[in-house]
Amino acid sequence: MAAPDAHRATIEAVWRIESARLIAGLARIVRDVGIAEELAQDALVAAMEQWPASGVPDNPGAWLMATARHRAIDMVRREKRFRRRREELGRARGALQSKAGPDVDAALDDDIGDDLLRLVFTACHPALPAESRVALTLRLVAGLTTEEIGRAFLAPETTIAQRIVRAKRTLTEKQVEFEVPRGAELASRLASVLEVIYLIFTEGYTATSGDDWLRPGLCEEALRLGRIVAELAPKEPEVHGMVAMMELQASRLRARIGPAGEPILLLDQNRARWDQLLIRRGLEALRRAESLGGEPGPYVVQAAIAACHARAREASATDWVRIAALYGVLAKLAPSPVVELNRAVAVSMAEGPAAGLVIVDTLTRDPALRGYHLLPSVRGDLLFKLSRLKEAQAEFERAAAMTRNTRERDLLLARARACGPDEGSSADTPPRTPGRG
Repeated sequence: MAAPDAHRATIEAVWRIESARLIAGLARIVRDVGIAEELAQDALVAAMEQWPASGVPDNPGAWLMATARHRAIDMVRREKRFRRRREELGRARGALQSKAGPDVDAALDDDIGDDLLRLVFTACHPALPAESRVALTLRLVAGLTTEEIGRAFLAPETTIAQRIVRAKRTLTEKQVEFEVPRGAELASRLASVLEVIYLIFTEGYTATSGDDWLRPGLCEEALRLGRIVAELAPKEPEVHGMVAMMELQASRLRARIGPAGEPILLLDQNRARWDQLLIRRGLEALRRAESLGGEPGPYVVQAAIAACHARAREASATDWVRIAALYGVLAKLAPSPVVELNRAVAVSMAEGPAAGLVIVDTLTRDPALRGYHLLPSVRGDLLFKLSRLKEAQAEFERAAAMTRNTRERDLLLARARACGPDEGSSADTPPRTPGRG
């Protein structure tokens, strides 16, 4: 029985919150992320069928886990029952590992370690191409749809779906262990793990679609995972740089939305609402990264940019000259049209809108930004500052037609209608894909 719209919306919201932990917990038992996702999806279908009639449980996450557990137990017991045929069943179903042990219930309830972190490192296994590692982890850990991941990557949805399918098949065929690696293997997987955590954070910081401008749960999850990785790799500057960047960006979350959930851009934010504890933590993480020496990497540079904003008690005190210079460094370390777009915003604040517009106009010919709504949004802002209001209105309307976030669309349409007082800039949105086109 299909769930009515109200129930469906509730179930989908619960799924957003619980799916990653559900898949991670199941993957620890069945040792196969593809099968774990199937079991989790089965639990979701059961919820769609039962909750409209019975009501949403008091603890929906526990209900989903219990339902998936029962199916997992059935699978493990079935595997034991046909032990002699394990090899044949393994080829057909991904080989449930016998080392799950005889006490299935105890294994399912075991909370030693961090299942989500194991899931991230499993999805980032070197057996997978880099693009597939990131796409799979965003799908499993962040619960993003293939469409949302495609927008984050500036890639077609069909391409992302194919990467995910191939990645799960490869992990199953190679019987990749569900674990956090150590030593040299940890270092070999670290770069893609950092990229995944970064993309999870940026999706939470500015949601690509939906009715909410922010998805704070994703920011919190990315921060949690980043802090854990920093403890696993304490001598890696880029790990601490990424954590610093996230702490400093997250300090603004409360100030980024108004009472009705509407977006508030950087220059209009009440900086008294910025979280000073997160700022202190971020600045300390940045100092830790810089103390490790060596040339700064992309995450350390982004943290330094965020620190410039964090140290400015008023928007007028922002050191835009330094920020523009840092974006120039970032553009050399991690060339990307998105980074260049952010540099254009910083240059416009340091040298004037005409200087920023020169950079933006060169980006309009870049095919990677053809469907990227922030390009016309930034261009509209710069045209407005140059009093080219008719052109600015057209750019804001074009950006509004591109975005799939309701709050952002409302903001852009309001700017298109009014072309009134300056609403700020897009510099509050970090580059979503460092090092990618």
